[in-house]
Amino acid sequence: MVPEARLEQTENGLVAQKDGWYVVNGRDTRWYYVEGRGAFCDFEGDADFDQLGINVMVLAPGEAMAMYHWEADQEDFLVVSGEALLIVQGEERPLRTWDFVHCPPGTKHTIVGAGRGRCVVVAVGAREHQNREGWGGYTVDEVALRHGAGVERETDVADEAYAAVRARFGAREPTRHREGWLPG
Repeated sequence: MVPEARLEQTENGLVAQKDGWYVVNGRDTRWYYVEGRGAFCDFEGDADFDQLGINVMVLAPGEAMAMYHWEADQEDFLVVSGEALLIVQGEERPLRTWDFVHCPPGTKHTIVGAGRGRCVVVAVGAREHQNREGWGGYTVDEVALRHGAGVERETDVADEAYAAVRARFGAREPTRHREGWLPG
């Protein structure tokens, strides 16, 4: 029998403490945020899912979800509100509410907030190669650089890829959900 995971109430919201099943509302769980980089909902808490990652990103216009990268595992994205810009394989593609993006392994991509307000994107990714050699990498791309979402030197080390972003904006810090991030 699979046990129910314990949800701990912290100053930044509910956090799952171990493996097991649980139910948590996105407005009640811990978030991470820094002005200029958007916010993401931490559904996993301290459980760290082994097979599948899922989160909700909230991006203002011009905020990048991640640095332009590719992964050895599949990733998929669903825009549930607002507008965004997909940078994929060196091209720009506008996204609007209910657009779905499928990235097979090896697809170079990122998403940047667009339009006049925030956009909300659900991100789902497989984790077979996560935190292992060959997981993926960050590649140089002129389109991504133009949107502040690219690296100037190819790397497979996240700390290197995000060094300039952290120097400019700081690191995302744990926080509670803020009114207006999620629709409805």
